[in-house]
Amino acid sequence: MNNQRCSTLFLKLKGRKGIIHCIYVVGFMDLFGVSMIIPLLSHHVKALGASPTVAGIVGSTYGILQLFSSTIVGSWSDVVGRRYSLLTSILLSACGYGLLGISTSITLFVLARIPVGLFKHSLSICRALLSDLVSESERPLVMGHFNAASSVGFILGPVVGGYLTEHEGGFYTSSFTCAAIFLINAGLVWLLPWSETITDRNATNCSNSASKRCHDKHCGKSVQNGSHANNHHSASPTETEAERRAAGKPGLRWREVSLLQPAWRQLTSVSSRIHMVASSDMWDLFLVRLLMAVAIMLYYSNFSLAMEERFSMKPKMTGYLISYSSTLGALAGFLVGPVTQLYRNNMPALLLHSTMLTCLLIFLYAAAPSVWQVVLTSTFFAISTSIGRTCITDLELQRGGVHTSGTLIGAGQSVTAVGRVLAPLLSGLTQEISPCGPPSLGVVLALAAVGLLLVRIPKWDGRALAKTVKL
Repeated sequence: MNNQRCSTLFLKLKGRKGIIHCIYVVGFMDLFGVSMIIPLLSHHVKALGASPTVAGIVGSTYGILQLFSSTIVGSWSDVVGRRYSLLTSILLSACGYGLLGISTSITLFVLARIPVGLFKHSLSICRALLSDLVSESERPLVMGHFNAASSVGFILGPVVGGYLTEHEGGFYTSSFTCAAIFLINAGLVWLLPWSETITDRNATNCSNSASKRCHDKHCGKSVQNGSHANNHHSASPTETEAERRAAGKPGLRWREVSLLQPAWRQLTSVSSRIHMVASSDMWDLFLVRLLMAVAIMLYYSNFSLAMEERFSMKPKMTGYLISYSSTLGALAGFLVGPVTQLYRNNMPALLLHSTMLTCLLIFLYAAAPSVWQVVLTSTFFAISTSIGRTCITDLELQRGGVHTSGTLIGAGQSVTAVGRVLAPLLSGLTQEISPCGPPSLGVVLALAAVGLLLVRIPKWDGRALAKTVKL
């Protein structure tokens, strides 16, 4: 009987791994399509006759919309489920890129950027879905692999986009290609085995030691529409998913949620989740995220110009160095799992050490006397930042709870969007002083993040210990 149960669990684990691998493909194709367009946007706006000021305002539209929509869409995915929200995000993004392909005026260009700015949160929802599928100990490994797959797409996309641009109407061809990639992604998401139920840890009762070992090692989480669910109970259409979880009831199916739950109730659930995260004691993590996001953006903000002014490096060679660093950043995603195991899943310590290393590398870059020292710092900088991003996301999910993973990841993206607004302004001001001004300010901000972590991490450990004693 126990052998039969374990065999069933192994079969269901294969289904879970299949879903995870498909999500990797979705992440790869997502950034592959987007990165085909990003390098061409500024050229296209100027070709439409926009002045530099208008081009700057148009370019900031996407970031501003992302700033306000990230948390809302992430929270909405917690309420209605991952499948419905992910499909909506991908399809509306495809519409935006399709409109971009017919944008022959500034007005059409801005209209095309609105749905993308509001709903291009497919990667955040994918991360939330992955956090639903895996255990806490597996999460850094899976997130690292997902980030690596996405980064590879971001590296390859500009190559294809640049090739298509060389032909007549290249921008429009690239836009329609990107829209087609998103439609393929939507089809892949639709075909995922959402009804595949992978045994919930809490629902499985392994009575003897052998079955308990099987359960501890191999039981996954149940997945129904990307949320923890079970099919054995009826669902009231007036209950929100959060209320059902609080009552110990299963989540709703995708069709039931999307058709039966009124819009006002969805809005109320989204608002309550955002308020819960906003009123939580997670300000320190979000502040660390903001400080490090701005510091890293300052490192890259004037990289090409600084290399030319400091070392007389040609733009072509700078491009090779940036590509080298990006490739290492993508490969670093595969190091997250082994490094996390080396730290025995002590994510606060890993975050502290990666932040300290990032701070040191920014300082070495700012003070670099030769190109070779810049190459060396770029090598380790790509690795440390990749590990740091995964760490802080995992800590946010640990402290906030997986049941609000969409809200937490969306809130983190909103904080990063604030950094995208602040970094260009700070970079411009500090460049007035010196080409090394932006990375020097980045060192100061990274040091502030290190100091904050040194003060707050003992309090995190104290809370964890108190929680363990209480349990």
